[in-house]
Amino acid sequence: MTSTQAVAKVRRAFDAAKAGHAGTLDPLASGVLPIAMGEATKVVSAAMDGAKAYRFTIRWGEERDTDDAEGQVIGQSDSRPAAARIEAALAQFTGEIEQVPPAYSAIKVDGARAYDLARSGETPKLAARLIRIDELALIDCPDPDHAVLEMICGKGAYVRGLARDLGRHLGCLGHVSELRRARVGHFDEAMAISLDKLEDMGHKGALDDLLLPVEAALADIPALAVTGPEAERLRFGQAIRVPHSVEGTVYATTDGRPVALAKIHAGEVKPVRVFNL
Repeated sequence: MTSTQAVAKVRRAFDAAKAGHAGTLDPLASGVLPIAMGEATKVVSAAMDGAKAYRFTIRWGEERDTDDAEGQVIGQSDSRPAAARIEAALAQFTGEIEQVPPAYSAIKVDGARAYDLARSGETPKLAARLIRIDELALIDCPDPDHAVLEMICGKGAYVRGLARDLGRHLGCLGHVSELRRARVGHFDEAMAISLDKLEDMGHKGALDDLLLPVEAALADIPALAVTGPEAERLRFGQAIRVPHSVEGTVYATTDGRPVALAKIHAGEVKPVRVFNL
């Protein structure tokens, strides 16, 4: 199942007019896919900016065109890295590093999706991007062909790209054979619900109990309390001034309810996305 298909199932279950997800999950992968509906779609970008945690398995000895098990083999190696060599290499893939996204990704190249170009037989030229990998650890080597790792990273990092680059660095080639996302920002597996359970609850009329408030995606963004008149100005797209030293993104609230995502600069608050709640 693709992320788009998962969103469509949830949207139909809730009869939502609009819905979106906070970060694509590969069809091969399992795990957490935050889905927003209605006004909450306005905070999807904020949720996507949160750190993501993954647990994944690399299969050594084969590089594939998709960088995961669903692709065609494009390179092979008889070499297999020992655990000590893998662990020694991880430091070079931690921190701020440059990564070329997989050819089969949703990144646009001259207006077309890279995966569409790749599927049509073209080789999309993707530039290296600066990404952040906060933690990268070897968890297990169940056999010579496989290694299990865990990673915490920022927005834009590809696990498939990491597996490809680590395989090349170790001289053994590799691709992702199993992938699970454990967390996106503050949304973790403990908060997740399966689609099967969601559809079952839909027959019981209990779906509303599953919904989280819009603020759930804004846990890393400072809240700014504003007055009723100030809230009205923000809702009409007008800036307000506040005696506030904070610079950057905030979410304005009044009476405990979100009013808008806004930017503060030099004491001026300008609305970016206004909530109709």
